[in-house]
Amino acid sequence: MTDLLSHTTPAPAYSLAARLAAVLAGLALAVWSPGAMAAWDLQQLMDTLAQTKSGRATFIEKKHIALLDKPVESSGELLYTAPDRLEKRTLKPRPESMVVNGGELVIERGRQKYQLQLQAYPELAAFIDSIRGTLAGDRGALERSYRLSLEGSAERWTLQLQPLDPKMQAVIQRIRISGVRNQVRGIDIAQADGDSSSMAIEQAAP
Repeated sequence: MTDLLSHTTPAPAYSLAARLAAVLAGLALAVWSPGAMAAWDLQQLMDTLAQTKSGRATFIEKKHIALLDKPVESSGELLYTAPDRLEKRTLKPRPESMVVNGGELVIERGRQKYQLQLQAYPELAAFIDSIRGTLAGDRGALERSYRLSLEGSAERWTLQLQPLDPKMQAVIQRIRISGVRNQVRGIDIAQADGDSSSMAIEQAAP
């Protein structure tokens, strides 16, 4: 995947959606209540997510890039605070921070710091707002940007999101989130350019 910190043109901002997708979607499914299992369906999932006010998890991410022989692996932690603060702290192989707070995205790597105002990138802003809809359990917001499909059962399930907007489709082909019972176990992202990423998530102890 193109190094996001080596460009300042809009194209990297759009490709940033692929990196953010795993972060935001993973945190969106981090908290379940025991009662969710009885009437488990898409609406029940959304109702459960709406109860999430904050979350913290660790991750291991593998990015499969066509030009590289081996996947690029990274690890760190994810944090979410309602209603609109999201943070990805990469610890290995080198420290990096990505924070979405309100209408601003800030990326820090070493002494480098980049700030993006989301209003300058409508497609990226729409993507982030859709993920915030997931975090808030807002089914309507999701369905304005994605075609949703839920398969399996509470014991083993998969939620798939396919972008509706052609500009979004030019970046992301699909997002697939899998889980077992009340835990998210994996998030896979297929990009339109053929690259992909997979993230294993483990919810941190309170």
